[in-house]
Amino acid sequence: MPMSQAYQDRLFHRLPEIIKYFGTPFHIFDEQGIIESAEKLKAEFKDIYGYKEFFAVKALPNETILKILKKLGFGADCSSPSELILARRNGFKGEDIMFSSNNTSVATFKAALADGGCMLNIDDITMIDNVNPFPELICFRYNPGERRTGNFIIGEPVEYKYGLRHDQVIPAYKKAIERGAKRFGIHAFVVSNERNYKAILETVQMLLDIAAMVTKELGIKFEFINISGGAGIAYRPDHNSFDFPALARESKPLLDAFTRQYGYTPKLFTEFGRYVTGPHGVLVATVINRMSKYREYVGVDVATMAANPRPAIYESAYHHITILDPQGKPRQGAEEVVDVIGPLCENNDKFAKQRSLPKTQVGDIMVQHDTGAHSPAMCSNYNGWLRTQELLLKTDGSVELIQRGETFDDLFATLSFKKKILKK
Repeated sequence: MPMSQAYQDRLFHRLPEIIKYFGTPFHIFDEQGIIESAEKLKAEFKDIYGYKEFFAVKALPNETILKILKKLGFGADCSSPSELILARRNGFKGEDIMFSSNNTSVATFKAALADGGCMLNIDDITMIDNVNPFPELICFRYNPGERRTGNFIIGEPVEYKYGLRHDQVIPAYKKAIERGAKRFGIHAFVVSNERNYKAILETVQMLLDIAAMVTKELGIKFEFINISGGAGIAYRPDHNSFDFPALARESKPLLDAFTRQYGYTPKLFTEFGRYVTGPHGVLVATVINRMSKYREYVGVDVATMAANPRPAIYESAYHHITILDPQGKPRQGAEEVVDVIGPLCENNDKFAKQRSLPKTQVGDIMVQHDTGAHSPAMCSNYNGWLRTQELLLKTDGSVELIQRGETFDDLFATLSFKKKILKK
């Protein structure tokens, strides 16, 4: 759901002094909330053999956040060379890293296997020959195709670019064994931002069925199944929260039944990055303009693409908004229907469309909720706008700059280079 009351109580009364010190715009993350979500996740799955959360680095690629999660015992889910570098710089090594890329180059496989390696999750059967040297531990991503339905966020599995077709599973593991693999995992990514736990539970059963099929055919045992991400958060005030206790409670008998039938128990891994950090970040901006055209507009001092492009990219993306006065108190009273916009030269530069908000004035503070995952991470410099700074509200009450905002020097740095010319 939108930011917790506890986070509001910690943050809102501090915002005037934080804004005075750091300026706007900024994302600010709640260390206490992140820790509580992480600990709750571990507690819910404590009875599941070998359970481990691999935080999706793409959800919030910030070094300080990764250090917090490393201390809490999380692994890192990476899907690009830069995410590997970020994870390794912050203490994740070897089997602390699950590397799940797609359309992967030979150079990227080399990066994944360097510097202590990782758990390599191969996305396509044709890529087995591109992995050299071949690791002892290997995982494949599975695509169920018509055997499963997806959800409205990610679409149907038959449309996915991810994973092995069902008929490729046995040949892939057989070929991996021929290449020298001795330890095995299976992975799937079927839904995204799904709030019905039964959809994720279905993935648990699906992967156990695949593990059983491969065990019977090839005689191998699986060290783990990775049900990947997909668990959603309640972006809208009227949305239900994902039922993690039910997922944990109902996953255990499925794993126990597998153990009784096949004589071994695979560990259960997840990648629930959105749950861990999503509700514990907010975007703070200042209202700089009020405009009346054919609609009423509230203009803030940052572009969506530079701060939170989700509403601009995804038609269905919703982020709750609270308007505070300059003293940090929520605006009350008569509401109006407005579009909340940035300065980007694109008409989709809207943090909210036709949203009912309290009457807003220039100088007010916009707080956009639930930006702790896939919001700053998806930003770009389109139209030349600079990505914003990131702050952390620490457990001791202090506020720390954990990623500075971009500068024009950063933006133009790639224009400074030694010329290379291929002559005729």
